[in-house]
Amino acid sequence: MSYQEMFSELFFGYIALFIVVKINGKTQITQITPFDLISSLVLGNLLGDGIYDSEATLAKILFSVFTWGALILVTEFLTQKSVKARKLLEGDASVVIKHGAIQWKELKRNRLDTDQLMQLLRTKDTFSVSEVAFAILENDGTVSVLKKSDFDTPTKQDLKIQREKEFLPVVVISDGKIMKRALNSLEKDENWVHKKLKEADLSLKQVCFAEWDSKQLHLHTY
Repeated sequence: MSYQEMFSELFFGYIALFIVVKINGKTQITQITPFDLISSLVLGNLLGDGIYDSEATLAKILFSVFTWGALILVTEFLTQKSVKARKLLEGDASVVIKHGAIQWKELKRNRLDTDQLMQLLRTKDTFSVSEVAFAILENDGTVSVLKKSDFDTPTKQDLKIQREKEFLPVVVISDGKIMKRALNSLEKDENWVHKKLKEADLSLKQVCFAEWDSKQLHLHTY
């Protein structure tokens, strides 16, 4: 196989993988299940093995990648439309702690030991089982924790503090460049940005990142 053929297979295979991942959505990464992991590994191996197989032409590699991608897409469609298919392919979430008590049968069924359980709880800022009312092992291997009321963080409603309207912070400057679309969403213009920079005794060239939180423009310099 010549270098030109290898380059062609790598180049078009890269594009094919990019298209398949884009079509199948972000769940391939953010909500990956054991089935998704295997599917992704096979998808990559189809391209990797095909490059060094003298009998695998570019057309065959692309056919394999897109066929496997289509099967993944069909599977995702089935899991969205059918509860039975969802349970079969993705599994069920398991309650591993119920009313403060560890559910040993569920741990055994999921092949999870107590050390692993404690590690998962610590990722949720929970360092003792005694703090937990319920803990659910999700399909992607993470754990969701509902703490007992004595250990739960109080809310503003609990403390009777006046609530403020929620506001999603907006990135105004990124990599030293003013984000015009962000300014449009805030109904501001570049003059407003330069005014804020002047108040902070800074120039645009000095700022790498700026974020507006509805009250203040937080500036980060190089």
